[in-house]
Amino acid sequence: MTWRWPVEVRHALPSGAALVLRPLSRADRPAWEQLRKSNEARLRRWESTVPGQQGDFLPFHRMRRVLDRAGRAGAALPLVIEEDGRLVGQVQLFDVLWGSRRTGVAGYWLDRDATGRGLATWSLAALVDHALLEAGLHRVEVAIRPENTASLAVAARLELPEEGPARGLMHVDGAWADHRVFAVLAEDLGPGGRAAGGLVARLRERHT
Repeated sequence: MTWRWPVEVRHALPSGAALVLRPLSRADRPAWEQLRKSNEARLRRWESTVPGQQGDFLPFHRMRRVLDRAGRAGAALPLVIEEDGRLVGQVQLFDVLWGSRRTGVAGYWLDRDATGRGLATWSLAALVDHALLEAGLHRVEVAIRPENTASLAVAARLELPEEGPARGLMHVDGAWADHRVFAVLAEDLGPGGRAAGGLVARLRERHT
């Protein structure tokens, strides 16, 4: 198992649609900027912020370079979500630590029009599987605001083990916010684990 960048993760969804997780490209700029603009108000309450800092995201070209450097350095796994060739959101592994930790934190966002079809569930499952079964990590955490019922439903569908509350874990929408922490270990996806074969394989079993 080794970290690779760039990387592309592909799965066929039960609907027949093609799910692709891949790095952001220059050609994505119009679609990405439109998605961010149309979803800005909805996503603001869930996205991390920097204390004392105000302002919008980095310009697209700078952001893409920053994400690409992080991917090459093994510090993050930043991917966009495509459904049948249409960009519908992003999923990423951030705060990646190596050495004795080999851990990272997963997060995602989806366009409003792409919700309700299981894309968040399948995308997060695919990211966690890749991180633990192919990229060499041992642990992936998912931190969710207690008020974020949609993301808590994703965690429930994937049966992610919950480890408990974390007070003031992350600065979100201008304030320190409590989170509920879930975590998956590589052993969970191995033989005899709670999701042997991976989270995607378990989802497929439910749809057969």
